[in-house]
This record gives sequence, C-alpha cells and structure tokens, in this order.
Amino acid sequence: MKFLNYGSLNKDKVYTVPHFVTAGETLASLGYAEYSGGKGLNQSIALARAGADVHHAGKIGQDGHSLKEELSRAGIKVKGISEKGMITGHAIIQINEHGENCILLYGGANREITESEIDKVLAEFGEGDVLVLQNEINHLDYLIESAYRKRFAVVLNPSPMDESVNKIDLSKMHYLILNEVEGREITGHGEPKDILDQLINDYPTLKVVLTLGAAGSVYRDATQEFRQDIFPVEVVDTTAAGDTFLGYFLAHVFKNGKVPDALRIASKAASIAVSRKGAAKSIPTIDEVLS
Repeated sequence: MKFLNYGSLNKDKVYTVPHFVTAGETLASLGYAEYSGGKGLNQSIALARAGADVHHAGKIGQDGHSLKEELSRAGIKVKGISEKGMITGHAIIQINEHGENCILLYGGANREITESEIDKVLAEFGEGDVLVLQNEINHLDYLIESAYRKRFAVVLNPSPMDESVNKIDLSKMHYLILNEVEGREITGHGEPKDILDQLINDYPTLKVVLTLGAAGSVYRDATQEFRQDIFPVEVVDTTAAGDTFLGYFLAHVFKNGKVPDALRIASKAASIAVSRKGAAKSIPTIDEVLS
C-alpha cells in the first residue's frame, strides 16, 4: 500500500510577534525564520516519519526546488512534483507569545495544477492505495472523482475552508479529518457531538476524526466512537500540530486498523511537534514518539 499525497508545497515565512497584528497597526517583529511548509508537505513528512511509503505530487516554481529536496531527504518519492509553476506558494505566519499562530497563504503554483498532470500522476497508482488531500491546491473535485473511480481510499483534510469544499462529495471519502471550525462550517453545528452526528447521519460510510485542540480528539463512524486526550507539554509553536497528528494517525490506522492505537500515537507525535519551533522541522520521528 502506497500513500499518494497530492498536496501543497510552501515556503513558510515565520514572524515572532508580541501579539497578532490588528487593522491599521504597524508592529515590529521580535524574530524571523524561514522554513519549508504547506499542509501537503508537512503531512507527507509526518507520514514518512511515521513509517509509511509516501509519494508526493504537486507543483512548485523554479524558486521552490529546496522543497522537493527536503521531501527527498525525508525518504519521500517526488516524481509527481512539477516544477513548471510561476511562483512557489508561500505563507506569512505570525506566532505570538503563547505559541498560537495566524497564517496568510498565497497559493502560487499550488493553484496551477492541470487535469493532465493529475491524470499522469494517478496512472502510477491504483486500488488499495491511499490518496491524501488538503484544500490548498486546485482541482480537488477532479482528483476525488478520478481516485474514486480507481478505487483509492480517499482522505480529506478540508483546510483551509472555503466555498470549494461545499462542492466535494463527502460520500466518496474514506476518512474526513478536520477541526471544530471546519466541522462547524460544513455542518452548521458548533458542538462536537452535533458535528459528528450530522456527518455520520449524512454520510453513513464516512470515518471522521475531529480534533479539539486542548480537549484532544474523537473518532466516529457508524458503529463506534473513540476519544483521545492530549499529552500536555509546554507549547512553543502549533503550526504543524494538525498535520503531524494526521500523518501519524493515517500511517498507523491503515497499517493495523486499530483506531485507539492510532489516535494515541498521533496525539503523542502532535504534542512533541508543538513543543518545537517550525513546521516540517518540528515533526518527530517514530523513534522519538515511541520513546
């Protein structure tokens, strides 16, 4: 079984600030760093560090070759990455004194993927493989329809939320992994129980993982529910927490099918990630998590 992550590739420009910038305010940054990022790249690295066989597809510009190199160093296959984009996607990230983040995205090459490029990549994969998607690239609907016909297991993390998510047929998903904000926007409900009830009522075959920040996470399908608390740590930077959780959860649940075990190891990995600065660089290896 192979994981194909058709996902974003960004350069993260990270500013440490005393508080998030407000309208009309000019604020001096307390620090600056630049990292490899994008939810796609982060999730691929998390999957690989969790022990999965990962292939990444996406698009960068000529200014983004370092992102491709970073994935390769992590043991990820990068044949599906096109370098024909105009400008590589990037993010401006503010991190406040509590370790919380505020992110402004520019899609760039991530939004220039063509249907012919998708067809070429998907031809290398088939039934039994897992397609991982986020909402930072274009043609999500085309990717999902194509993968569904080829009998992939399709996983969606609908982040960042926008109107394009409403066009997606969630009945074609194997897993939906989302947070409370995304859950509220999809279902119209604010309480975690109501979000989960609505999703499973509308899509009975769907498996849902709802992340709840400091309250942990909960898994729900048509027949069972499991909850997992966080492992408390001193929070430094939450940028890649959700991506780390997703990668570790998927790597382990598809390996042995045991949801409680997958939730537990994913929560441990995410706790390690938030105790470090950066996005991709903060994601722990499986040996660190197990120890």
